[in-house]
Amino acid sequence: MLLWFVATAWLSVWAVLRDRTFDYRLLAVGAMLPDVVDGLSGGVWIMHSIVTSIGLLVGVMLVTFGRRPIRRRLLAIPFGTFLHLVFDGAFNNTRVFWWPIARRSIAARPLPSFDRGATSLLLEAAGAGILIWWWKRFSLSVPANRSAFLRTGHLPPDV
Repeated sequence: MLLWFVATAWLSVWAVLRDRTFDYRLLAVGAMLPDVVDGLSGGVWIMHSIVTSIGLLVGVMLVTFGRRPIRRRLLAIPFGTFLHLVFDGAFNNTRVFWWPIARRSIAARPLPSFDRGATSLLLEAAGAGILIWWWKRFSLSVPANRSAFLRTGHLPPDV
């Protein structure tokens, strides 16, 4: 699933922050990162653990100490991973979500995104609907707005 995670992350951050200068491109990267990394490993693994998202957040904070502009931009990645866990329902699998705190090994399980059957199609359709709304709401059909969004990740200021 791609549309569901990108759309829900963008909508959530925009609804809470209302920040047009937030880098929504990096948020999309963070929202897809858990399934990409864990998918390459063959199933649910460390990216679906809250500990990994917390570690990523702490890492960004430490690496960008004293460099506020880059910190502001890079925080979008851990925000995306946290939102992925929320919209994937990762907290339903205690063994994975709390690994290694739960002190259990991660059992080999398919990614929740691919384990939902027909529900995944409904979530993707909902994601597509949100993205259509996003496209219209921020006038991304206007070439200048779309180009600026793709180049900077920022939303147009005059919409």
